[in-house]
Amino acid sequence: MTTRKKPTLRSALTGTALAAAVLTAGCATPTPYRPATGVGGYNDNGYSDMRIEQNRYRVMFSGNSLTSRETVERYLLYRAAELTLQQGYDYFVMADRDTEKQSRTYVDQPFGGGFGPYSGWSPYWRYYSPGWGWRGWSPYWGDPFWGNEVDVRTVDRYQAMTEIVLGKGPKPKDNVRAFDARSVIDNLGPTIEMPRER
Repeated sequence: MTTRKKPTLRSALTGTALAAAVLTAGCATPTPYRPATGVGGYNDNGYSDMRIEQNRYRVMFSGNSLTSRETVERYLLYRAAELTLQQGYDYFVMADRDTEKQSRTYVDQPFGGGFGPYSGWSPYWRYYSPGWGWRGWSPYWGDPFWGNEVDVRTVDRYQAMTEIVLGKGPKPKDNVRAFDARSVIDNLGPTIEMPRER
């Protein structure tokens, strides 16, 4: 007769922590080269383009907080070249180009925020100090003994955009803003990270 051991609390907690780490690791990657999936919100990452005139387009690439500025600008250039070839043209000229940095600051408090019926609750203690008398402490005011326990962090994201004018034939040699689309694809292609297959 075989007896099975009951799972202990420690093994259950270890399994839960391991599953959470695997899920978090899967989400914590830079934005790959892909179409944008949303409608222009803060979490809308990837490329998008819009036709302005017959041979003029606005192209954008937005990265998440793990995507560097250099990567965002490289993916933008790659998308411009890809779009040029898709439309049957040979080169593009960048008429306008800009990269924006979006920053958000988060403040984490040990007892702040939360959800549900206790969302506004926080502990409060009173203590006696011989030099000051009776005093109160709340985590919203900081720790009277070791300083403030508030964690402040800033998350940066980059979004690059350009307007391109498409052309046929060899690129103009005297225009430094002109790019041969096939050369851009050949040179940048090996550095582009496509989304993983699911």
